[in-house]
Amino acid sequence: MSITPRALEAEFSLTTAATRLDFLSRRDNGDTALNTVRDDDADSWTSLLHDQTQLDVHESLELLALGEVVSRKAHDSQLVGIRAALRGGADWEQIAAALDVTPQQAWDTYTESVASQLDAEAAASARELAGSRPAR
Repeated sequence: MSITPRALEAEFSLTTAATRLDFLSRRDNGDTALNTVRDDDADSWTSLLHDQTQLDVHESLELLALGEVVSRKAHDSQLVGIRAALRGGADWEQIAAALDVTPQQAWDTYTESVASQLDAEAAASARELAGSRPAR
């Protein structure tokens, strides 16, 4: 199996991908040493106390791909959120604050998403909902 965002995107919902991403990232101890070997008594339960978890290559690649999947899915939901906020009466200042960007950047992001994700009829309606670009 190839570990790519495209392969995992179809397999995981946003919630499942985020949960698995969190699990994998918490499992890795962050050690930078390569292939360390310890000589512990395998029959002793105390060897577990010294056990440091590191992700294997497959898990590491899965972690990277899942990060991209979560990022893409979260970004795609931005259009839905902005449209809902506009329909509810939010202005571009409020939307920009929620996105931690300027009102102009929020409007630009929205119009780019509208152009790339919606068909012509839905895009026209979404552009009308957005109004004109906020002044600087």
